Amino acid sequence: MEEILDNAQFLNGADISSQCDEAKHFGKRKAWKMDSLDRLSIVPQSDLIVTHVNQTLDLQKAKAFSAVPNKSQTSEEWLSNHSIEHQKLTLKDLLQRGKQVRKAGEGKHLVFDATVITEIEYKLNVAIEQYHKRVKWLLEGSKKLFGLVKGDRVGVLIDSSDANTGFGRLQDFQQSLLYLIDEQLQHKKSLYLLSFGSEPENLWNHARDVNIRILEEARDFIRGLHPAGGCNLLKAFKKILKVKKLNSILIILGNCPDQTSNVLFDYIQQCLLGKKLPIHAVAYDTSNHMTHETLRKLAECSNGRYHCFNSSDDREVYKSFDIQLLLREAQRSIDVISKIKQMRTGMLGDALISIENEISMEVNRLSTARFLPRPPNHHRPLSIETPNFHPAPSSEWLAENGLKARSLNLFQILAPNAFDPVQDFIPILRKSVGSKIHGQAMQQFEWHDGSVKNVHVDVAMLYEYQKQLGSAVKAFEKRIEWLASGSRRIWGTICEKRVIFLVDTSISNKAYVIHIQHSLRLMMEQQIANKEAFNIIAFGSHPKMWKPHMVKPSPENLQAAWRWVQNLEAFGSRNLLSAFRASIENEEDIKLYGRPQGLYLFTSGIPDQEEDVVCSFVSETCIGCELKIHCDLFSIDDYSVSESELPSRYATIQQTADYLRNLAHCSGGRFHWFRETGIVESDDIIILTCEMDRAVYFSNRCSQLVDSVKERDGLRREQMALKQLMLCDGPTTARKKRPETPKQVEFIEPRPTALTRARMSMQQEGDAPKALAWKVPNRKATLPSVPYGSAESSDANGQKATKSKKSPKSQQQPFYVEDKNNVGVVYKKYPKQKSVRKAVPEPIFPQVEERISTKAWLKKYGINKLKLNLHRYVSGPVCIHEKSKVKTAGSTITSKWFCSIFPSAEIDGEIRHIDMQESEMDDYELHVTSAIHRYLKRLQWLLSGSRRLFGNILENNVVILIDISGSMSFYMEELKKEMTSLIWEQLNASKIAFNLISFSNATNSWQESVTEANETSCHDAVQWVSSLKPLGGTATLDALQIAFEDKDAEAIYLMTDGKPDTSVKLTLEKAHELNKGKIPVHTISFNCDDRTANDFLKKLAATSGGRFHRSHGEADAHFAAHRLMQDGCLDEDDPNLPSFEGDDLRKLNNEITKGRKFLTQARHFRDVIRDHKDQNRAEPEAQTSSGDKKMISNKPFLP
Repeated sequence: MEEILDNAQFLNGADISSQCDEAKHFGKRKAWKMDSLDRLSIVPQSDLIVTHVNQTLDLQKAKAFSAVPNKSQTSEEWLSNHSIEHQKLTLKDLLQRGKQVRKAGEGKHLVFDATVITEIEYKLNVAIEQYHKRVKWLLEGSKKLFGLVKGDRVGVLIDSSDANTGFGRLQDFQQSLLYLIDEQLQHKKSLYLLSFGSEPENLWNHARDVNIRILEEARDFIRGLHPAGGCNLLKAFKKILKVKKLNSILIILGNCPDQTSNVLFDYIQQCLLGKKLPIHAVAYDTSNHMTHETLRKLAECSNGRYHCFNSSDDREVYKSFDIQLLLREAQRSIDVISKIKQMRTGMLGDALISIENEISMEVNRLSTARFLPRPPNHHRPLSIETPNFHPAPSSEWLAENGLKARSLNLFQILAPNAFDPVQDFIPILRKSVGSKIHGQAMQQFEWHDGSVKNVHVDVAMLYEYQKQLGSAVKAFEKRIEWLASGSRRIWGTICEKRVIFLVDTSISNKAYVIHIQHSLRLMMEQQIANKEAFNIIAFGSHPKMWKPHMVKPSPENLQAAWRWVQNLEAFGSRNLLSAFRASIENEEDIKLYGRPQGLYLFTSGIPDQEEDVVCSFVSETCIGCELKIHCDLFSIDDYSVSESELPSRYATIQQTADYLRNLAHCSGGRFHWFRETGIVESDDIIILTCEMDRAVYFSNRCSQLVDSVKERDGLRREQMALKQLMLCDGPTTARKKRPETPKQVEFIEPRPTALTRARMSMQQEGDAPKALAWKVPNRKATLPSVPYGSAESSDANGQKATKSKKSPKSQQQPFYVEDKNNVGVVYKKYPKQKSVRKAVPEPIFPQVEERISTKAWLKKYGINKLKLNLHRYVSGPVCIHEKSKVKTAGSTITSKWFCSIFPSAEIDGEIRHIDMQESEMDDYELHVTSAIHRYLKRLQWLLSGSRRLFGNILENNVVILIDISGSMSFYMEELKKEMTSLIWEQLNASKIAFNLISFSNATNSWQESVTEANETSCHDAVQWVSSLKPLGGTATLDALQIAFEDKDAEAIYLMTDGKPDTSVKLTLEKAHELNKGKIPVHTISFNCDDRTANDFLKKLAATSGGRFHRSHGEADAHFAAHRLMQDGCLDEDDPNLPSFEGDDLRKLNNEITKGRKFLTQARHFRDVIRDHKDQNRAEPEAQTSSGDKKMISNKPFLP
């Protein structure tokens, strides 16, 4: 009723001719409205003080409203009612609720009630949870791509430039825009759409009210987007400002605008003076920092909002205005909670804090695992399931159910009908004879040993065989699903009867104790009940056994073990060797049940001991017994370690996996690796997938056999039909309908004459005269002084001088034949024939990346060094093209024959002849493509790991200067992570001696001089880096002076984000004076967009012989390199690699560009050669068809 009475359109559309009085009556009556609940006036109350049913109703409504984000509010508007200032939860509000007590001889003393502290702390945690929920809500659907679009009359500017809608981006971009229309824009009152490239293109002339037809037109407009040139944002903005009745503008930009940022800002500020038209700027899937900076300033100057989205980096979306406000408010809440924790210790700054009725001391004595979230039914007893069979590993299961066990190997099936082809030398016939009948009647099939056999194909049998292969593959898939279910997803299959579980409870797993307990619970419920005996050993620095020996898995023992597991706590490091010895050196186990058959290691990191020590000890222990060690590695996706929880040994997750895999295999065990998302690697599953691949291979070979039989049967049917036609219609009709293909006549060699036999004997002896190489004749035709056939020449005295040449030798072996004791000869070795033409060399690259600079690497493996420069093959004397004359060896002649003999092409503005064949061009293209792929592989290597930020560390003794000025405060956490990766990945792995020096207003050295890289020093360096705090200015010159004083240093690596505090010119001059030892200074630009600062770093590196490094656009580079390696280098300009400023990346990028240019030219030359060949082939045919007159060519003879 309320909706009907309030709906003005309903009243206006009604027929009032007959009901005029009633309409007036309704117009005077007050509308009937229900009382609505004001969300802002509801204050959440405690459940304990509710005394009336109405208060209960209001309380339930308030709770429902508190967690629901308002869809029409921005984060700034939402925080006005949900910030900690509004809820009075700031530190100032907290201190106001304390009581100040003054005592003689003491300073400030504040007393707080424990309930007040607990209530505020609880509300702060609730507020943080609300902020995180809203952030999660903002990252759903189209809000993650474009943000929350504000306003009800919205104008949308869509970037349709070539850069944004090209490179395979158009389809994803259109899908995202359609998602935006369906989720957000369809709820607006009016819309205006405009796409812009070099020129703007609008859908409507003015804003249109939203309805079903308008939305469908908008969707069609989005589907019709196409690349439209540049990115003329200024012209598009001029056009949309002319549209009336808009209260919000949405700009979606994926490329840097054509205009400069200053021009755009000035124009927009002048146009928006006195207007309230906020701009919602969206940077869509771009890593260009200029695009982000331009849109951010546009949003700020119009009081709008900025949003960014990057498909390759999910962290970029957290730089959006809406999300930044929420994260900043959550951080403020966390800061207040940290202050409350300080208050519980008794001090807050210089004030003494006392909390009355405090019970936190008792809480601190409890285990930290009690405060972690728990899965359902975690506190309840076990629900034990007794398996009705003993599982076996996949290797044993395949021995009974694999393809070989079920006689489904393809070679087993084909063996009864496979025959070896007979081919042998018959002395009487003096030639080799083969079994042609078998080859024509049967199919040739390559056997598993590489030989070829004649196979009789039974199609019905192969069809039945393929059905059995399909059922076998289904059985393999069913077992894989079984292995990935329940506790087997975590532990794998527990096959032995006497097992001991070694559980890692080191301090690194402090936050994941509940995960470990839940994993043990699933294992004890599902896989232990049918075993003979078991035990559990938790190990940190020392092993802790549940029982002193193994016990039977009775229900009572399993429940007791679960209660013991629930009290596990994380402590110490990972002393695996002590836990292993405790499990195998237990005499009571040997007396009661015998030695354990299987040890299951459940860990998340690398053990304390070295891999060689542990593997050798385990392999020696397992010799002569049935003991096997199975390693289960669980990965932690959000792994973060605090300063007090540093592991004793550092290793990446891949290094840890390699360690545990080798440990399991050295004892004959299995390796299992899983994470929260599923199984990463499992030996049981790998064996099954290999067996499935083998089945697919056999099925494909069967299909090939059946297809070949069908093809041969079709040819046989055609021949039979032709014979039938000849029998029915007679030879005349058959001759008319016979195909036009000529009948193949067997060629009979003529009997050699005496001259032919003499020539053949001369060729066998190797004394035949060699033909002279052809040379362009002189302009004046004269008789040669020496005949062409003469191999002699005269010296200065007129005597004949012969030049002895070794003729190529061949090895022969005579044998007797049965025909009147005649002797035959068999050639065992033929002379090597030297090629007249130079072949394109095949490039050879190292498989492992070398720790050298790109300049030195390209000297060894560059295009010029590998002789792959295309200009090298078109720069000979034959390739020169001149309209009048060309110079050849010894004379000058006209070049009229070259244009008709060799194809021509324009190279660098000059016409040259191409003296290469089509096959040589194919070889060149293949070799250049492999070289480009190798360059791309090195580019990806330089952009991976710590090399992305710091470049490649070349020297063996280095000093690293770290900028910790105040401008680094936003990037300090990122810097610490990258420095940790640099220390372990490059310095420790390559054993590079190093020293660390931090500088701001003052300098601070980690060591006095460079220190050898080992595990102890690297751990110490990581702890030193983690304690760095950004503060002050940038004293670059002082840091360089200290680094130059280190006599052992071979190079200095300077990492900074800006210019020094002193003059740039003065810093360069002083650095040159201080560098007496000519030590190279490699400079690293860290998140620096200041061109002046980068120029300073480039000059400092160039003057000292170092390298400049700056990594930006690495995501685009990875994407472009991946496309080039997957799709091939089909286009010289698509895709484009970003323009790098760092020396190593820039030089390698230039070499890749050079190779792509040569590759494009080579493809063009190949087309020219093919066209020239077709043209020469067509000319004789045209001459022959024109008449029977013999044409005599005036062209010279070419060999």
